[in-house]
Amino acid sequence: MKSICFYFQIHQPFRLKTYRFFDIGNDHYYYDDFANDDIITRIAQRSYMPANQMLLDMIKENGKKFKVAFSISGTALEQLEQYVPEFIDSMKELADTGCVEFLSETYAHSLSSLVDPEEFIAQVKAHDEKIYQLFGQKPKVFRNTELIYDDDIAAMVASMGFKGAITDGAKHILGWKSPNYLYKSAAAPKLRLLLKNSKLSDDISFRFSNPEWDAYPLKADKYIDWIASLPEEEMLVNLFMNYETFGELQPRESGIFEFMKALPRFAAQHDIEFMTPSEVVSKMKPVAELSVMHPISWADEARDTSAWMGNILQDEAVNKLYCLSERIRLVQDKRIRQDWNYLQASDHFYYMSTKHSSDGSVHSHYSPYDSPYSAFTNYMNVLSDFLIRVREQFPEEIENEELNALLLTIRNQEKEIEELNREVELMRNNIVKDTTGDFKPTIEEEEPEVKEEKKEVPAKKAEVKKAPAKKVPAKKAEAKKAPAKKAETKKTPAKKTEAKKAPAKKAPAKKTTKK
Repeated sequence: MKSICFYFQIHQPFRLKTYRFFDIGNDHYYYDDFANDDIITRIAQRSYMPANQMLLDMIKENGKKFKVAFSISGTALEQLEQYVPEFIDSMKELADTGCVEFLSETYAHSLSSLVDPEEFIAQVKAHDEKIYQLFGQKPKVFRNTELIYDDDIAAMVASMGFKGAITDGAKHILGWKSPNYLYKSAAAPKLRLLLKNSKLSDDISFRFSNPEWDAYPLKADKYIDWIASLPEEEMLVNLFMNYETFGELQPRESGIFEFMKALPRFAAQHDIEFMTPSEVVSKMKPVAELSVMHPISWADEARDTSAWMGNILQDEAVNKLYCLSERIRLVQDKRIRQDWNYLQASDHFYYMSTKHSSDGSVHSHYSPYDSPYSAFTNYMNVLSDFLIRVREQFPEEIENEELNALLLTIRNQEKEIEELNREVELMRNNIVKDTTGDFKPTIEEEEPEVKEEKKEVPAKKAEVKKAPAKKVPAKKAEAKKAPAKKAETKKTPAKKTEAKKAPAKKAPAKKTTKK
């Protein structure tokens, strides 16, 4: 029996003000409240609320055999609570049916999994607490921001106790394999991987109302026939899409709501069932391990992370933001911590993309800015002010330049100490090797002297210690003999050490006795 998993994403970043002339250090409120209210309210009225009612009707009409999963960021929930509280009530009603599962993700819909593991784990925990607080569920399956995933992320997700994770069925990762199976992570074998079927998901999200599409118009029976005609062994189809597909990306007039309502009826005719992700993970067995060495996502043609970290603008913004991580974890100011979450939203960096062709047109379609450079300038102005506020929380902190200089000095001192310790150890070993008979060198004696004694260096060494600097030429004249020249070459460190440890008279006395 084939199974379908529906996943719906809800995420809306807090729109920043546009600072044409921004007085950094004075204006600490960064958000366009009018735009945020207008956007989230409009989408909720045209899409979220009607779609919730549609799902509730489908669940009731099909005897709770229709099931879906939601991935809603913590920042989106904050906006919905603030501007559209009736949506939260309707989601609670859906949750009470037992046919809706909530996935885990980062609270801020952030890129922390790629930059700051500690921040990533903290955000996941904060998100799950929010989900439990509102809907009474503890997420069991994880979905990262923009479906970003690799082996390192898999290890972190598994360490937090999740049973499964969903990511994109990227072709360059799968190769000849199909996304329509349950896999397991090569980095964490207990973690099950559910892979998005991009083609069937995008048929609904982007092509449904396109009259130029060769499959237009798309009907429910045709769509289910496509799934039923998949190879018999391909038992799982994961359909992941933005929730605003219903009523916003695909307007009500396109028939998108009627299309969805008809799916369960035609699915039943082909013995196809709907499952939640946790049901899939618990009932199905993985067919193979999947290793992902480099991060993948569901964005752009490349299916990598270049949509957010693909140029110098984005890298600069991301690095400047996350250099504050350690300080933020020490800050107790609620307003600063809230702004920290809002500034991490991946969309801010998405707007800075300088890609061209089809990828570039998608980025520009969603961006509220005239250009990627305007997006970068605006964000960095806000971030500069935020940086000042964070530094004000640590007035006693040494400035970055002084701190870096201090750390460099400490590191250099550590290297010097290690080098000295190695030299001391080497000299001790040489003393042990060169000691013969009853002679035992004292602390005042120099290891280099012992070496030279072994080579039967003449008493000229004592002369060097006694002689002032003016007699150096005379020494050179005497050093024409090969043995004496060799001894003089090794004399510089010995002379330096002897000046510290013993009086000049002591060495000659010992030398004479030994000789």
